[in-house]
Amino acid sequence: MTSLVPAPDSSDTKPTTRKSTLIAACTAHATHDGLSDLVYVFLPVWQDMFMLGYVGLSVLRSAYALTLAVLQIPAASLSARIRPAKLLVLSTVITALGWLLAGLAGSGIALGAALVVAGVGASVQHPIASGLVSRAYGKAAKRPLGLYNFAGDVGKSLLPASAAALLAYGAYRDVVMVYAGVGLCAAWGIGALLKNTGTLAEHATSQKISSTGEGRGNPLGFRALLVTAVLDSAVRMGFLTFLPFVIKVHGGSLTQTGLSLTLVFIGGAIGKFCCGWMADSWGSARTIMLTEVATAVLIVAVLVAPLTVAMLVLPLLGVVLNGTSSVLYGAVTDVVEAPGLEKAFSIFYTGTIGSGALAPVLYGYVGDHAGITVAVTVIAITAAVSFLPVTVMAARHRDLFEQPR
Repeated sequence: MTSLVPAPDSSDTKPTTRKSTLIAACTAHATHDGLSDLVYVFLPVWQDMFMLGYVGLSVLRSAYALTLAVLQIPAASLSARIRPAKLLVLSTVITALGWLLAGLAGSGIALGAALVVAGVGASVQHPIASGLVSRAYGKAAKRPLGLYNFAGDVGKSLLPASAAALLAYGAYRDVVMVYAGVGLCAAWGIGALLKNTGTLAEHATSQKISSTGEGRGNPLGFRALLVTAVLDSAVRMGFLTFLPFVIKVHGGSLTQTGLSLTLVFIGGAIGKFCCGWMADSWGSARTIMLTEVATAVLIVAVLVAPLTVAMLVLPLLGVVLNGTSSVLYGAVTDVVEAPGLEKAFSIFYTGTIGSGALAPVLYGYVGDHAGITVAVTVIAITAAVSFLPVTVMAARHRDLFEQPR
């Protein structure tokens, strides 16, 4: 994969500094991803508080996600002006402030504005934290970056589950304040861990971009991959938006809602490893087809099965629902030459994150007019056809997506 900046050799950085940087980045990833996914737990509460329909709730979810998507590239450029470690701390404080404002919001509009503030802070974390880890570990950054990515899934699992449990015993506004406090504590911890990190490598963004590895240029293949990834992201975010309401229709409690999300996210963390192995063994195109079809079937199973059975299915659904994305990202190098990877990945991330932000609004419109069962069925149908662009392209160019990554 192309490196955005030339990475220093890991021997240039003290082991203790590298470890502190990794812990800080993992803390940031777990905190920001966990706070972002709190939205799913609070959606039913907001529905009752502000008398919102599915479109209104989806707009609230998109206010956070779309802000995060639009500002990622500008946020990354700020690292040339503001020390990355300081920027990461500041962004975490801004996210905490957004949740503080969300707890104080007295209307749906005010809540949406608060979530935009939280999204502004969250937009910084991915490019800055991953850059810090890459610079700290240099050529040995692959495994630390894997730990960093996994930390996000840990946050997605723990924070929503704990919020659902707290909602069963405490008032909504008090619970939100707790997580605003979590954000502030995380900012303090990140600042303490990064206090002694050097600044020389952090400001290497002005150096010449370098690239490694080999790629095969195929613009049509990239477009096919992008379309599949956009549809896959729409399915993932759409289903997660409606999952709390599916559990509610089944007669589940708030605690069971939190548990359902936790099961999906745990399965998703496992899926990142399993689906990557499958792609290496079977080829990306076959893996994408299998996981997308499995996603469609399992979504329908969760929709029609009794609550107990649905809860048992959710971890497996999480494996294919979240694991497919890792295969899609990895396959970009199959269709893009090394010098163009930076631009390709920026387009790819913009498309997938933007789709994940906007798709729930469209599914919400279906839900408001045709009911939750029809909306979730449409999501399943989207998954069932999402693999077609990649499959058609792979059939025309038989070796295109079959090379081990």
